[in-house]
Amino acid sequence: MRGGMALLAFATLAAFVAARGQAVAEVPQRIVSLNMCTDQLLVDLVDRERIAAVSFLATDRTLSANAAKLQGLKRVRGTAEEVLALKPDLVIAGEFTTGPTVDLLKRLGVNVLVVPLASDFEGMKDTLRTIARAAGVPERAEELIAEFDERLSEARSVVAARPSAIAYQVNSLASGSGTLLDAVLEAAGFHNIARDIKLGPAGRLPLEELVAAPPDLIVLANAPDDFKTVLADNLRHPAFSRLLEKRPHVHLPMPLWMCATPRIADAVALLASMKRTGVAMTHGTVVPAPRTTP
Repeated sequence: MRGGMALLAFATLAAFVAARGQAVAEVPQRIVSLNMCTDQLLVDLVDRERIAAVSFLATDRTLSANAAKLQGLKRVRGTAEEVLALKPDLVIAGEFTTGPTVDLLKRLGVNVLVVPLASDFEGMKDTLRTIARAAGVPERAEELIAEFDERLSEARSVVAARPSAIAYQVNSLASGSGTLLDAVLEAAGFHNIARDIKLGPAGRLPLEELVAAPPDLIVLANAPDDFKTVLADNLRHPAFSRLLEKRPHVHLPMPLWMCATPRIADAVALLASMKRTGVAMTHGTVVPAPRTTP
């Protein structure tokens, strides 16, 4: 009888230990991110020790706002062989990230989370929460979101007028309604004229049209020398240079808007400061602020 009771007690304890071990195992400890944008979100959410690898673009300072924070982590190019060798318990990918790799990992039973890349602030918050739940740190997402909302509130301009602006990129691209740059412009207190223009394929706005009817503020979403290819010739064109001599403009570094991360608040703050202090308001339009002598 005593032997039976001891055996039962041992079995109960073993079941408890196994269940506890399973519960612990459910919190991923070896996470691989295959997308530059999810890299940046992941490193803000979990301890570095839990990140087995990030994408090969993670530490590119021309693209990633979290490049410095991601330094030192293992980087992968997204092949299935690389990922499987790391024995991850969670792989995070974007919608358009290494499709064949993601499909193969899923077929092999790897825990893969595919998240949409957000085009507005609410989408960014949803993505943060999705990754945080999968990583077992939902409370951390709420902390980041609260910090973001506070920064956004502080950055918003209190100037009532809404001058016009446009975010202009290489290859004469402009960002219309439903894009991350549109959300940044609107949050900073500007009206994005790309909403009112019929843009061409992929959102192109010919330089001739921009020069003929420029907005109050021109936001260079890419610096003229960011890209050495002919795709950036529109930003180096003499007509565009002359336009910048006449119109207030600001360079918005690409890492601040390339991905929907909490650092997008920095982009809003930069543009809002242009509205508050970098330019003066006259009848609802933006004019260059007067220079002061030291």
